[in-house]
Amino acid sequence: MARVAVLGAGLGGVIMAYELKDQLGREHEVIAINKGTSYSFVPSNPWVAVGWRDKESIEVDLTSVFAKRDIKLHAQGAERVHPAENRVDLIGGGSVDYDYLVIATGPELAFDEIEGFGPEGFTNSICHVDHALRAKAAFDQLVKKPGPVIIGAAQGASCYGPAYEFTFVLDKALRDAKVRDKVPMTFVTAEPYIGHLGLDGVGDTKGLLESEMRQHHVKWICNAKVDKFEAGMAHVSELNDDGSLKAKHDLPFAYSMLLPAFRGVKAVYGTEGLTNPRGFILADKHQRNPNFGNVFSVGVCVAIPPLGKTPVPVGVPKTGFMIESMVTATARNIARLLDGKEPDAEATWNAVCLADFGDSGVAFVAQPQIPPRNVNWSSSGKWVHAAKIAFEKYFLRKIRIGKSEPFYERLALQALGIDKLKAIKIEEE
Repeated sequence: MARVAVLGAGLGGVIMAYELKDQLGREHEVIAINKGTSYSFVPSNPWVAVGWRDKESIEVDLTSVFAKRDIKLHAQGAERVHPAENRVDLIGGGSVDYDYLVIATGPELAFDEIEGFGPEGFTNSICHVDHALRAKAAFDQLVKKPGPVIIGAAQGASCYGPAYEFTFVLDKALRDAKVRDKVPMTFVTAEPYIGHLGLDGVGDTKGLLESEMRQHHVKWICNAKVDKFEAGMAHVSELNDDGSLKAKHDLPFAYSMLLPAFRGVKAVYGTEGLTNPRGFILADKHQRNPNFGNVFSVGVCVAIPPLGKTPVPVGVPKTGFMIESMVTATARNIARLLDGKEPDAEATWNAVCLADFGDSGVAFVAQPQIPPRNVNWSSSGKWVHAAKIAFEKYFLRKIRIGKSEPFYERLALQALGIDKLKAIKIEEE
């Protein structure tokens, strides 16, 4: 019997544990290590931040579902990974030995890299549900006392869709509150142009998102490097394409939310042979670490080099489709190793994304995610908002019942006929 440990129980970690149970069967042990017993559906955090969802509606208690799936849960979290010793030290004492390890921790949020940044400083966040709840309290104050708003993504960020989503979700919430006319909004981003998304654009995301910005009266600053935040003030350097200074901006705000850069979590950060200098896990095309052959990784914690040089550092996102395909490949490769074979499964690095704008949205398909592409498509409409709600319900139900079905792969098959995307019905079963 082999012991397979999964470090992390987020989007990648939970379905990783489920799929390992499906692939490996009862004769092998699957162990999950996570801080806490709850799974939270992060894509719903923009809705939490304006009061359209509460914490309970987007969380799942993993205790019972893991027990039903015969997955052992260590809820104290990991203190340190020792890949050379096949061991994970747990917070508070104790350890877990493993035959195979899948790292699915997600990132650490690098707010400390910019002075005054983050929930402990002067800005809000939607990266965690507890952050989103604090952002909701700040939103309530904004409604009571309207003023300028700054939304966006700081230098080094590798997740841009939620910044665009929250811009338009906040716009809709302020319109509903009848105070949007009193709230000037500015989008501040490290991207070289609107709609870059860390992917050099997908289809006409540049045109679509610029149009949405204009229609919703949102100004923007690209190639933006945030120097520091103070109470009610952001200091931003706007760079030219050659990296020289174009302009300095002192932006007053009554409310701000910018996404931070990511780095690897402390449990793995700085482990020689396991991580790159930012603490992300090194992986080959089979999701396998090149130095520790029994260690795999999936999700945001995986090291992916930037798409190309930009004036301000811009990272590559790990989308839901990419993460699910990493999970499927990893489960199959571990199963092959247990059968005495070499890994052969590779993740399909495609992007199929639904970006909700409160009452409309933008969808895009990139196959593969990194150009040049076979499919490079984007579209907008009210159907995207409805599809995002359906996806939330579907995915949370999948987590609650312990199902590992790769939803994004089904969506990608539909994308072979792009026009059919609008007609997709998310199954409840």
